[in-house]
Amino acid sequence: MSNDEPCPTGTLQIAPVFREFVETELLPAIGYDVATFWSGVESIIEDLTPVNRELLKIRDDLQTKIDAWHKSHANEELNDAGYVEFLHSIGYLKAADTFTEIETANVDAEIAEVAGAQLVVPVSNARFAINAANARWGSLYDALYGTDVIPENDGRDRGSGYNPLRGAAVISYATEFLDRALPLDGISHGDVNSYGLDHSGDAVNLVAAQAGGAAVTLQDPGQFVGYSGSEDKCSYLFRNNGLHIELQIDPQHVIGKEATANLADVVLEAAITTIQDCEDSVAAVDADDKVGVYRNWLGLMQGSLTAEFSKAGKTLTRKLATDRTYTAANGDDLTLTGRSLLLVRNVGHLMSTDAIITSDGKEVFEGILDAIVTTACAMTDRRRDDYQPNSREGSIYIVKPKMHGPYEVAFTDTLFGRVEALFDLQPNTIKVGIMDEERRTTANLPACIAAAKHRVAFINTGFLDRTGDEIHTSMHAGAVLPKEAIKLQPWILAYENWNVDVGIRCGLPGKAQIGKGMWPKPDEMLQMMDSKQAHLEAGANCAWVPSPTAATLHAMHYHAVDVRSVQREIAGREIASIEDILTPPLGNDMQSLPAEQIQAELNNNAQGILGYVVRWIDQGVGCSKVPDIEDVGLMEDRATLRISSQHIANWLLHGITTREQVLETFKRMAEVVDNQNDGDASYERMSNDYDNSIAFRAACALVFEGCEQPSGYTEPLLHQYRRQKKAQQAV
Repeated sequence: MSNDEPCPTGTLQIAPVFREFVETELLPAIGYDVATFWSGVESIIEDLTPVNRELLKIRDDLQTKIDAWHKSHANEELNDAGYVEFLHSIGYLKAADTFTEIETANVDAEIAEVAGAQLVVPVSNARFAINAANARWGSLYDALYGTDVIPENDGRDRGSGYNPLRGAAVISYATEFLDRALPLDGISHGDVNSYGLDHSGDAVNLVAAQAGGAAVTLQDPGQFVGYSGSEDKCSYLFRNNGLHIELQIDPQHVIGKEATANLADVVLEAAITTIQDCEDSVAAVDADDKVGVYRNWLGLMQGSLTAEFSKAGKTLTRKLATDRTYTAANGDDLTLTGRSLLLVRNVGHLMSTDAIITSDGKEVFEGILDAIVTTACAMTDRRRDDYQPNSREGSIYIVKPKMHGPYEVAFTDTLFGRVEALFDLQPNTIKVGIMDEERRTTANLPACIAAAKHRVAFINTGFLDRTGDEIHTSMHAGAVLPKEAIKLQPWILAYENWNVDVGIRCGLPGKAQIGKGMWPKPDEMLQMMDSKQAHLEAGANCAWVPSPTAATLHAMHYHAVDVRSVQREIAGREIASIEDILTPPLGNDMQSLPAEQIQAELNNNAQGILGYVVRWIDQGVGCSKVPDIEDVGLMEDRATLRISSQHIANWLLHGITTREQVLETFKRMAEVVDNQNDGDASYERMSNDYDNSIAFRAACALVFEGCEQPSGYTEPLLHQYRRQKKAQQAV
């Protein structure tokens, strides 16, 4: 079969690797007819491709008009009223004072009712994808012991083996958490000699006994949910703010035999939702890559995905966690899922893939194909027997990124409707998550929500992509501030508050998630614990974390804050200022920045760009922990790349720096990045041959061609150079 072989019922050209996956793996998994599938796919592509192209043309036309307006007002101070009036006049800005309540139905409790941590993981990496799915439950003892939340002083270092002094500090920290989340009547959990069950009433109750003292119960006995195991080795299950806590009692355990009440571990319900990502954290540039992404998502939905890896010289297999079974307090059987509720993030409207070539010889829009295939994969969730279904409500959750305004959200709504019709699903089975990360979406968020009011299950903010689009949209308005100063400008707080304000006014509480962005430092968990509770206090009922360990630690914040109460309080405040949101983060006198500050900013940006791009281009790694210029590991994906590349492009355009200075900086920082990767045997140094390093040339292109990139996105250039690298590697 060649790439030119037509679709069985039409004119689409299907890549052989993709066609084989669809016809031998995907369609048999859902019991769907091959000819009917391809005919339906062709109809969707033929009908919606022209609409997709027109939406992208509107983006370009609006940007051209905004660029022209800023150029014509280049020597004037930005007039807020005049600027807003201009944005209205070109159709960029819609009325923002009408709030339509969403009507989304059949939303799972993890999204509609329970506030909790949310993981985002590249679905292309099977091991990471499984780890994230299994992060629904996490050991608090392990999370504390292995991170800097417990300081390594006074003999409490981690070392190579178990350190009893560090273990005691972990138990003390966990005990203080239990006293806050599950308070006992009159004593601390640290005073408990033994936990037990009282069967004397209509329902079983937990009792806690002190040495030589009377037994006490919880201050709120209703927090006790159930139990499992035998009398000497058992688990007690509790619920607080909708989240479960499990106390594991085991007198034979290495920790339990030394701990008060033989408490061997405290297990928290942690990442209650996970976004399995096909987009920003994934490097999928051709049909082969897309099949790998789709195959892993299918395996997650079937419950069959496994991953082998080596540890301590042994080959281990990672698979999805089983469900957890208990006896409820009333004597009934109780089963809780062992896995996070999975959402899938599709690609946006811009990019295309060679998995299918359309009738006019062009690549299919990747977002259209993602909607069809990821939905089909998710349908297998209803057919498996080994686990509780991913969605107990029978819904499919697709997070849609990088949409610009309500027309693009309406297009997504139409696309999802067509996919539902193809597979004979009930209307609005597919729920949508709207990523509020583009300026036109932020400014028109009420209208965006209204455009998909029957589907909206999620909105969130993403500072980095949002800043990248902010810089690109206002590229010709003037030179932007240094990156750290941008974070302090009025627009960013207004943006974060606006998202919550609009979400509440559109009726999301109790029906959908209002989310906040990623904690970027996976090794800095003490900082996260000290700061990330602010997301809940700002009204978010989920916030992104970079690892299962971080999810377990962040879960403690949700026991401390009742987010629904916070949202009820916020509902009464004055709505955030749209004028502040639309004020670009420009510097008043950027030409007078000290030379050393300019160079430091360039160093930081260039090193970050190179550190991420070299792995993306050479190794196909879309998300990883990349050392920054101070050797602090940061989770990097295309959002961080977008802001850094657009920032330098803006400074070049406005004469803050020169092409020669930027190129010299890139070369110097390439040596830094090369040295940071000395331990990677598969790493290819850039500084050995700048001219022939595809990764180095890609990094430079992101900056030197940054002004011309659509919305400042990095994907077109990354895909171009990654394909070059794959061709080179194939030879």
